[in-house]
Amino acid sequence: MSELGLCSRREADEWIRNGWVRVDGKVVDTLGTRVPVRAQITIEEAASHEQGERVTILLHKPIGYVSGQAEDGYTPASVLITPENRWSGDSSRVTFRPAHLRGLAPAGRLDIDSTGLLVFTQDGRIAKRLVGRDSEVEKEYLVRVEGALPDEGIERLRHGLVLDGVKLRPAKVSWQNEHQLRFVLREGRKRQIRRMCELVGLDVTGLKRVRSGSVALGALPVGQWRYLRPDERF
Repeated sequence: MSELGLCSRREADEWIRNGWVRVDGKVVDTLGTRVPVRAQITIEEAASHEQGERVTILLHKPIGYVSGQAEDGYTPASVLITPENRWSGDSSRVTFRPAHLRGLAPAGRLDIDSTGLLVFTQDGRIAKRLVGRDSEVEKEYLVRVEGALPDEGIERLRHGLVLDGVKLRPAKVSWQNEHQLRFVLREGRKRQIRRMCELVGLDVTGLKRVRSGSVALGALPVGQWRYLRPDERF
């Protein structure tokens, strides 16, 4: 079901337990059941309805918050998702409910020293698209740097660097002004941009994610959030 793009693995387990999955017309309610490759899988309408009610939230993460669970005394960015912090410019028309916080998880990382767009979702399909092993979704960053970068240095940033023994995927890197670079990546290794810059002699003094796929941070204020609109896709 996950490979067919119907849902995430976690959702598949839940749907099977609820008896919402049929294989060749027969209900399958046992986890781990093996089925033929050519089997016809159908999903009950209740599953689609439940999936449709799941929300995705866009937060402008401030510096000083961690993306995931609290660690080393630092506060998780999820504590900012409160009715009081909802952006007044949110045009989604979704009414906030406490249930929107259940199972809400960050789809990607943004380190404690960075700011910008952080996506939280209840929808496993969106999480897989953004952070799945085969994700092709672009993430765009504006990066303030100090140091000298020769022409061959920017070419190395675009393709040619290795982190943790793994060759990085090609990146789009260009100057925005004399102190700021624009990075567009299709992967997200830990502190990747900062480490890439270190390898070519640059020191990162500021990092902001401004886009994930076709969804931009836009005018969303720091520390505030909004719902993903129905017309937006990553």
